[in-house]
Amino acid sequence: MSMWTTWPSREALDREGRSAGRQVVGRGIRAILLGGAVWAITTRNDLPGWQTALALLGLAAAAGAVWLFFRLTLRHLLWPSLAVVLALLGGAVACQALGATVAASVLMCGSAMISIQRLPLAAGAPLAGAALLDFALMGGGDGWLVSLLTVLGLCLLGYTARLDAEARGNTQRLLVQERAARAAEAETAAFAERARIAREIHDVLAHSLSAQTVHLEATRLLIERGADRDLVLERVVAARRMAREGLAETRQALSALRGDMSPVEEFLRELVSSEGARLEVRGKPRGLPAEAGLAVRRVAQEAMTNVRKHAPGARVELRLEYRPAEVELEFRDFGGRGAVDNSLGESGSGYGLLGMRERAELLGGVLDAGPVEEGFVVRLRVPA
Repeated sequence: MSMWTTWPSREALDREGRSAGRQVVGRGIRAILLGGAVWAITTRNDLPGWQTALALLGLAAAAGAVWLFFRLTLRHLLWPSLAVVLALLGGAVACQALGATVAASVLMCGSAMISIQRLPLAAGAPLAGAALLDFALMGGGDGWLVSLLTVLGLCLLGYTARLDAEARGNTQRLLVQERAARAAEAETAAFAERARIAREIHDVLAHSLSAQTVHLEATRLLIERGADRDLVLERVVAARRMAREGLAETRQALSALRGDMSPVEEFLRELVSSEGARLEVRGKPRGLPAEAGLAVRRVAQEAMTNVRKHAPGARVELRLEYRPAEVELEFRDFGGRGAVDNSLGESGSGYGLLGMRERAELLGGVLDAGPVEEGFVVRLRVPA
């Protein structure tokens, strides 16, 4: 039932989805038909001047009515569209009464085709049937078979044009949806990239600058209290070392954002050598995807920073294990001289632990962190 009461889609009724070549052909056909009608009227010698002018006026009115019908159907206005078609059929009857059978036939057949093509079938089919029936009766006599075949052909042509327009409209809708999906995908990728850059800024700058701030503040207090010069110098040297480390980490982060990173094992060996830790590698080493390799680097850096803050002097062991579908990093510290604060709340670096877990989950991995008998363990598993 909906097929009979549903309008053709706006995309099917509009010219927007048509190719440039098809639009040129359509305009050319309309221009040829209109020009042929004008030529046929003006070259008839049996028409007085006033009748020629009246015929041209009627032709202009019919062309304007068809244009108006196209605009009304595009907006899905049923009753005004029906009124225009009835006006065209009335013009056809008038032409038939005046003996202009060719003009009457063109109006009847044209009205039938555009009704089937652009109106709901429940409204267009009866109008087309009435117009084509009148056209067939106008043939009369022995020409009834030709008229019947012509009527059937015009019905088929109008319905074929309707189906073709619907197919084009569906294609246009799919194209619009695809463009919207691509735009949404690009926007999502932009947000993801922004989140990635934000994580890099936190992982690199937050630790480096916060540590420098702590040392500089301690240096200021020592100077105000008149502390020994060597003690103050020690603090200044520590702050300078952290500034250098932060600069190096920033360069590494920029390289990571550009996709130019050193192998994970090389990075971990440099990290443990500077801290006096131990690294164990299991499995067959292989290149890791950029995001997985970056996650391993950042988790190792974050865990090492936590050891410095919460377990100074602790013994650190790292284990990097290559598995068939993933890579695992285990970071353990043992026997720190300071008290272990597992919540990491006092230093404010607990957000770093949350950031590590978020990074792992975004990659489809898992991060576990918690206290053990002698210290603290961080274990990361990510697909690779």
